[in-house]
Amino acid sequence: MTAVALGPEYECHACGRAFAAGLVRVPRAWGDGGEAMAHAALLPLPYPETAIVEESTLDEQSLAIALSLPERPLVLGGCCCAHAGAIEGLATRHPRLAVVWIDAHGDLNTTETSLSGNAWGMPLRMVVDSGAVRDDDVVLVGARNLDPPEEAFIAERSLALGPAGVGRAVAGADGVYVALDADALDEHEIASFMPEPEGLSVADTEALLERLASTAAIVGLGFSGLIADERNVEPIVRLSRAAGLETVD
Repeated sequence: MTAVALGPEYECHACGRAFAAGLVRVPRAWGDGGEAMAHAALLPLPYPETAIVEESTLDEQSLAIALSLPERPLVLGGCCCAHAGAIEGLATRHPRLAVVWIDAHGDLNTTETSLSGNAWGMPLRMVVDSGAVRDDDVVLVGARNLDPPEEAFIAERSLALGPAGVGRAVAGADGVYVALDADALDEHEIASFMPEPEGLSVADTEALLERLASTAAIVGLGFSGLIADERNVEPIVRLSRAAGLETVD
């Protein structure tokens, strides 16, 4: 589907239905062997496309995403680097943007601390270091496989952790972006590129997003770290609806 903007909503050219978000696809993965993640960005979600971003460098990708964002984006990566461009773009619209980063990993490495050198382990650190989002406005949920430098950074900056830290991170924010890597979730409920045991259930994550949407303005939602298994469509749609990205009646 492709979309035409109707104020804050988007209408599908093919079916005429209106949607509360426009889909931005980012079919790239910045690291070794991430092709499966890149392919997952083409999963058939029932939201109209507003952009497909596939640039030759990460910096170009982030800029293109920031410039291509609809008023309320649903971003589908690729790897977690897709969230960096979305956050940078939304931060220009919302003076105080909060980020709820739902991920089994911290994504807080740098080129100096990363053992793998894969950029997909760095995007949250990128947006914090760039100033796009403040330390106090970030919460990391579902993290259970952190590198020692990431643990040190979390302690140094006093980043909020877990569902209990969400309220602190979003308090006073003008808008909230939710970045959701599939490896944060139960590996039996969603197929991720880098599964980790003891993930969050889809039901618990759905409830978390519903609570967040009832108390804060979710201005964007992104999914990453998936594989191109069409069974992933159902949980993605379920979680998108929980965040308030409903079809408009």
